[in-house]
Amino acid sequence: MSALPHIQYFLGANAPSGFYSLYPELIAPETARAIYILKGGPGCGKSTLMRRVGQRMEQAGLETEYILCSGDPASLDALLLPQLAVAFVDGTAPHVVEPKYPGVVERYVNIGQCYDSRGLAPLRPDIISCMSGYKGCYQRAYRCLGASAEIYEDVRAALLTDELSEKLAKRAHGILARELRKKKRPSGGQIKQRFLGAVTHAGPICLFDTAQAQCDRIYELADNYGLAHEVLIHLLAGITAGGYDVVACPDPMAPDRLAHLLVPQLDLAFLTSTAALPFPGTPYRRIRLDAAADRELLRHSRPRLRFSKKVSSALMDEAVSSLAQAKAMHDDLEAIYNPYVDFDRVEQMALDLCGEILQ
Repeated sequence: MSALPHIQYFLGANAPSGFYSLYPELIAPETARAIYILKGGPGCGKSTLMRRVGQRMEQAGLETEYILCSGDPASLDALLLPQLAVAFVDGTAPHVVEPKYPGVVERYVNIGQCYDSRGLAPLRPDIISCMSGYKGCYQRAYRCLGASAEIYEDVRAALLTDELSEKLAKRAHGILARELRKKKRPSGGQIKQRFLGAVTHAGPICLFDTAQAQCDRIYELADNYGLAHEVLIHLLAGITAGGYDVVACPDPMAPDRLAHLLVPQLDLAFLTSTAALPFPGTPYRRIRLDAAADRELLRHSRPRLRFSKKVSSALMDEAVSSLAQAKAMHDDLEAIYNPYVDFDRVEQMALDLCGEILQ
């Protein structure tokens, strides 16, 4: 049996306006067989349980989709089993999830019962102290991200003329004419939203491996001025009109704009590549969007662009520093809780749930 592709995305973003959630996009309750909403505090084993379930499902030859935590990509926030129409999701803040059809679709799983509450009782002052500064770090990070996004938008607005928008739309239609030779089906394709990138405690990252695991033909959109959306929005419309399903990936720094598109049915992906986050592989085709900008306008705007890039980058660094502080505080909190968590019980809960969903 060939190895299953390792699929990872984000459903939450540390965005300029605060935490931006796509968690309602995980799976539609109307079509889900079961959604397990995990409840419990820091370090209680929610991520561990989902990893154990995911490993067991992969051993059974089933597809898995892991949803990473944007605050700490080493931790899981959700797990989707597409073939079984089953999902697990951390339903705690900031991505609180509540049931729509409780008892028939959604079910609460109380991981908090794995705490040793008596053992934790003397540590109450330490826990309260760790909690106090955590939210403040995120608030400062969001303020810095907001300022960084405003400066970066100044760069985009300076170059995005009506003529450039028309030129990029024409480029998109040329790609569609080349890649969509016939319709897959008369009805339109479905759109699934996922973040492929995130601003994390270690800096901005992009899960290019997820795209490469599903699509061999990669269009690399080289873009340092925020122009990719002008191409991607036309590609999205054309591909779905052609009957193909698309994974639409918003930009975490501008969630109302697209950064990437994945079309596994066509073995095709369109990935934005920047100086800060370059595509690491060899693309099928590379399109330099920067070169489409008006050369004279670009020449006159260079001092402004250099200034904006420098300030925006400095603000991003400050945001990442605050996220790193929040991560350190969360690690301290988990270190307090971990010795008082019955992980054998967590493992048994994972085994029981695996048996239930595979039955």
